[in-house]
Amino acid sequence: MSKTQTRTNPVAGLRRTAIAAGVMAAVGLGGPAVADEGPIKVGILHSLSGTMAISETSLRDVALMTIQQINEQGGLLGRELEPVVMDPASDWPRYAEQGRELLERHEVDVIFGSWTSVSREAVLPVLEELNGLMFYPVQYEGEESSRNIFYTGAAPNQQTIPAVEYLMSPEGGGAERFYLVGTDYVFPRTTNRIVRAFLNHHGVSDDDIEEVYFPFEHSDFQSLVGDIRSFADGGPTAVINTVNGDSNVAFYQELANQGIDAIDIPVMATSVGEEELRGMDTGPLVGHLAAWNYFMSIDTPENETFVSTWMDYVEAEGLSGGSDRVTNDPMEATHIGIRMWAQAVLQAGTTDVDAVRQAVYGQCVDAPSGFEICMDEENHHLHKPVIIGEIQPDGQFAPVWETDGPVRAEPWSEYLEDSRDKVANWRYPWVCGDCTEPTYELDF
Repeated sequence: MSKTQTRTNPVAGLRRTAIAAGVMAAVGLGGPAVADEGPIKVGILHSLSGTMAISETSLRDVALMTIQQINEQGGLLGRELEPVVMDPASDWPRYAEQGRELLERHEVDVIFGSWTSVSREAVLPVLEELNGLMFYPVQYEGEESSRNIFYTGAAPNQQTIPAVEYLMSPEGGGAERFYLVGTDYVFPRTTNRIVRAFLNHHGVSDDDIEEVYFPFEHSDFQSLVGDIRSFADGGPTAVINTVNGDSNVAFYQELANQGIDAIDIPVMATSVGEEELRGMDTGPLVGHLAAWNYFMSIDTPENETFVSTWMDYVEAEGLSGGSDRVTNDPMEATHIGIRMWAQAVLQAGTTDVDAVRQAVYGQCVDAPSGFEICMDEENHHLHKPVIIGEIQPDGQFAPVWETDGPVRAEPWSEYLEDSRDKVANWRYPWVCGDCTEPTYELDF
């Protein structure tokens, strides 16, 4: 499928024009007088050690790159951005501890961070208690909408559900049986609960669905891959992979060892991208799939600039990996989130959390994916395209299917009975993330 032309939102265009004017007025020596002085502190909360470092280190790096770009243009409101970097070390309670430290001790105005849902859920009560603001850049299971988080990764209807639909289609192999393998925590379990309900809705029985979980850092997948092969004897089979962290290296190595061919048993990943593949021999994995909202291989002027800027930054900063470094979906989502927050700060004329939160609604960015990506006016999620790619010998992905344009996120799944009637709408009169009727009602 060829890339669709970006459809420009005229309101968003006016918004960006106003913001651009605000940038000229608010940065550098010509900026207006502001009450706040000193740098604007920005928290970065990503694991740089432990099992999630394989995925999260690059998010720290691209956040620093984007902050540097803003500072090179004069900062925001005449003030420089000062990143405050933490390392929760893949220890979930530490996300809450360091989130509190960022807000109380360092007094950051915003946090960009977390990867796993368990880490996001750990820091969420702290954000709500202290009225902090966080941008969360990774695909997740949905079933949440917090007033204190903007979700710049995909909800299930922007990743997993389209991926399963593709696998069931003739072009995706016509799978009739599904093996769901994941890490044992909230994202895989909740995502697979939604997947199972979706499959049941479309006539796939529970007898044709297998579901298996492993702890973080698990490394022995020999028996699992053997079980997948046996399960596939019952009919056309696909694997949905929600394994997270460095366990993916061992899982894909075992797929290669046992000769699991993508034509016979395609594996669709939701948490494996270019960064995770960078440490693997991808030759035996060619043809296996991943569903994201961005790939490094996308051919757009915006992505050419993004990748080029990233590689220049890697070289200038002497980052480990050098010219082998890559971009991926959560990096794009991090970049988008920081740019949206910066636009909102300029529009609000302050870093005050309540004012910025209101200004984020409807913000749009011309993203590396080639689409104009906008924040929903109600539910704190982005409208995003869905792209399915096949692993290539060089560790990149070749897109094989994509939506015609950005898809609105559905935080609450229509396939779960206890969720389908819930509404995420932070506008009056709803003003809630998980209710079935408006919070406020006026009777004139």
